Amino acid sequence: MRVVIIGATGHVGGYLVPRLVGAGHEVVGVSRGISDPYRADASWDHVERISLDREQGDADGTFAGRIADLEADVVIDMVCFTRDSAAQLVEALRGRVDHLISCGTIWTHGHAAEVPVGEGEARQPTDTYGIGKLQIEDLLLAESARPGGLPSTVLHPGHITGPGWHMINPAGNLDPDVWHRLAVGEELLLPNFGLETVHHVHADDVAQSFQLALENRAAAVGEGFHVVSERAITLRGFAESVAGWFGRTANIRFVPFEEFASATDPRHAAATREHISRSPSMSIDKARRSLGYTPSYTTLRAAAEALRWLAEHGEVDLAGAEFHGA
Repeated sequence: MRVVIIGATGHVGGYLVPRLVGAGHEVVGVSRGISDPYRADASWDHVERISLDREQGDADGTFAGRIADLEADVVIDMVCFTRDSAAQLVEALRGRVDHLISCGTIWTHGHAAEVPVGEGEARQPTDTYGIGKLQIEDLLLAESARPGGLPSTVLHPGHITGPGWHMINPAGNLDPDVWHRLAVGEELLLPNFGLETVHHVHADDVAQSFQLALENRAAAVGEGFHVVSERAITLRGFAESVAGWFGRTANIRFVPFEEFASATDPRHAAATREHISRSPSMSIDKARRSLGYTPSYTTLRAAAEALRWLAEHGEVDLAGAEFHGA
């Protein structure tokens, strides 16, 4: 198939493009600039690269038409964040494209009530990002259900993790000092009892899900799917496992969230609040059953691979601690 990927050079695109090229698909990569992908691969030599500014194109009404003119069989949209942007794309692609696959987020659910959370649970997103993504999903699945509508699928990743960028740490934020403290045995503050959960997914497993949705169209059209690792992990369990990678026992002190926040950079404290207030633990039963999705990475294996890259590239200071990984 001829596949157009909007946002092709991002975290997931670095794995998705090689997968699709290797499977024999013709790939067109659309990005705001002709930037290097996060992950170098020879398959990019076989990709048609196109530079389009979506924000500007949405504003002047030209972006969606430019995508439609690429005459794709399938469009994969990795970077849609508003209902209006999605609506423009739908109008342009309807009747011209066989399948639109859009990247959503587990944040469409908001607070978990029963876990693991299934796709059919009630949704009450609590932030602008989650609200926008839910509006997009509602639009696409309604469009897919109506006669003559654009067949669409929405995939919902968790905390995307992999080499090349910082990932959510055992404190539920992006503070690189958390890894340092666990590596050298310094005290680490965790909020409450450290029993809230985070749910990661390796970027290649997200790429796997997009490929499966593309190649299992009948099962994917009109549906949304969670895309995460097999199991969520508690902050405490995460911290203890990371310390173990360095042959240490985690030196954790549990404190009320207010005390944690007062001792933490406000940006990191806000991120922790966002993550632990939702405490995601998502089910992948539907994706496994319908698409054959089988994540290759556990949360810990994905985090270990990413942490090793960060250490090797000077993004975190492990103070020379010997790193054994997951």
